[in-house]
Amino acid sequence: MQTNLADFIRDTPEGREADAILRKCTHCGFCLANCPTYRLLGDELDSPRGRIYQVKQLLEGAEPSESIQLHLDRCLTCRACETTCPSGVEYGRLADLGREIVERHVPRKASERWLRIALRRVLPRRRLFGTLLGLGRTVRPLVPGRLRKKIHPRRAAPTWPDSARHERFVLMLEGCVQPALEPPINPQTARVLDGLGLGVVRTQEVACCGAIDQHLGAPDAAREHLRRNIDAWWPHIEAGAEAIVVNASGCGAQVKDYGHLLADDPDYAHKAAKVSELTVDPIELLERHADRLAPADDAPRRVAFQTPCTLQHALGLNGRVDALLARIGFELTPVADPHICCGSAGTYSVLQPALAERLRAQKLENLNAGGPEIIATANIGCLTHLNEASTVPVRHWLELVKVKAEAA
Repeated sequence: MQTNLADFIRDTPEGREADAILRKCTHCGFCLANCPTYRLLGDELDSPRGRIYQVKQLLEGAEPSESIQLHLDRCLTCRACETTCPSGVEYGRLADLGREIVERHVPRKASERWLRIALRRVLPRRRLFGTLLGLGRTVRPLVPGRLRKKIHPRRAAPTWPDSARHERFVLMLEGCVQPALEPPINPQTARVLDGLGLGVVRTQEVACCGAIDQHLGAPDAAREHLRRNIDAWWPHIEAGAEAIVVNASGCGAQVKDYGHLLADDPDYAHKAAKVSELTVDPIELLERHADRLAPADDAPRRVAFQTPCTLQHALGLNGRVDALLARIGFELTPVADPHICCGSAGTYSVLQPALAERLRAQKLENLNAGGPEIIATANIGCLTHLNEASTVPVRHWLELVKVKAEAA
């Protein structure tokens, strides 16, 4: 694709990257069939190819418009198009840049503006979000219907293991909303790692990975999250942390990208690259210890695994959790169209509820077709979104796994 970038972007790092990405696109259209919004709406402007054209227009000086804003808003940033693209077009980076431009120049309705501000101000603040969620649970019958579905009773969490008893240790991103929404996930992850001889050092200063701001057109605010997290982790990295474990694949995809996002920051580029190098999804640690793992005592055996978009398209780990679960004794039921997004996509289910609900209905139909006893996933957003409408329990896959007693 030929480009002629406007002066405002041409000689910037963002402009040079965008130009290189645009020139890879050959207009082939392979991406259309794997785009969830194009499959639903049938509109070229709601396809990756259509959105690439619209971002290209912005970068070449076209006036940002409500129409371009709408079609970028509808994008889930699932990145299924990247997986299927024969030319390696990094569509997600273009989408974020396009959102940043329209966010600066196209005013939103007051209701939309305040909702986005609320998401960016509340979700990344773990204590504030936890307090508000607790209040919501207390007055749940009074909460409006759509929001009420997002409020589930609090589940009891297992105790955290004593990390100090191990010489080897890792860090863990506990996340901003996950501890309040699903308290068992983080300590259960730590218990599994503890059983394999790895301590987990908790860094309470670290909350949001920065993805919320990044994908809502506020990259400068996102980078501040990145720098704070790096500052909190760095002393432990220098002390020998072997990895940064991120058990929410959406957050993992963001942290894995720190090196790119801060590549032009002279104070943080080196540290950010090291953080990206150390960041792993739990499957990358656990699959090498499959012989020491088993199904948890109370775990159902027939499992449908929902592979989050971030796990398969962003992190490139498709099929590996499924393979591990099958290897240690679970029966994996078939799931049609596993590459299509469930509709969660970070804040998407709040900002685009109609499309998100249609995608969820399709995903649940495919997940339930094989008659599973439980649905497992690897991302907190997918888990909570599916749980709102699922008749089958939805859990993080690590809650289904234990370390064999003789190996602990």
